[in-house]
Amino acid sequence: MDYLRAKALWVRRETLKIHAISSETRVASSMSDVEIFVALYYGGVLRFDPKNITWSDRDRLIVSKGHGAISLYPIFADTGYFDMAELTTIGKAGSFLGGIPDPIIPGLETVNGSLGHGLGVACGVALALRKKAPNAKVFVLLGDGELYEGSVWEAIMFAAHHRLGNLNLIVDNNKICMLDYCKNVLDLGCIEDKFRAFEWDTSTVNDGHVIEDVYDALMALKADTGDRPNVLVANTIKGKGIPQLENDSLCHIKSLKVQEINNLLEVMQ
Repeated sequence: MDYLRAKALWVRRETLKIHAISSETRVASSMSDVEIFVALYYGGVLRFDPKNITWSDRDRLIVSKGHGAISLYPIFADTGYFDMAELTTIGKAGSFLGGIPDPIIPGLETVNGSLGHGLGVACGVALALRKKAPNAKVFVLLGDGELYEGSVWEAIMFAAHHRLGNLNLIVDNNKICMLDYCKNVLDLGCIEDKFRAFEWDTSTVNDGHVIEDVYDALMALKADTGDRPNVLVANTIKGKGIPQLENDSLCHIKSLKVQEINNLLEVMQ
């Protein structure tokens, strides 16, 4: 686990460096899901091959909360999808790395702009893979604020009806949406209870920044052979690692100054 913890720290630092280059990136949203991405890619949860990105038996990760996927960029570079030097080009003319991830990025599966579509796309992928690549799993990352979208609940019903046991949803439950705490905008209550009502199997990580717990929970999803879709609710902190953004109700839309980032990098060891 020391390896995964070290990778999480490295990804968090690299994400800050990316934000210093491109201030339009959503740094708070990209910090709450770091341990999730690290466990998926470095913990052996996902099957993937950077040298064969269209490998039919690969597991699929669909990042529905695209604004929070900037922390994937260093992971893609580090695992060999593209050269590390590309990280310095984000937001610049000719770069394939932008503030919102795009399928032109090697390793990314889908368009991730407008919220509420990722789970529906994942349902179609999971349904097709059940016949074409029965050993492949589909993982989806949503933010809790994204659960406000009606299209998400259509997909939740679809997945249960079609018994998509190869579908695994991860909710990055950082409790802050774009302009306020979720409880003040539209209180989601107990997310797990809602999914149980729709006949999903549910699990929870009480602290989504404890890499051991995140890893164990994701490996359990990976090993599940049942015919019900799974949801993992990971309780996280938006802006994790950035004291001035953690639990700030407006952190979603805030950017850091370069000097603030440099100060954070000095103490983030």
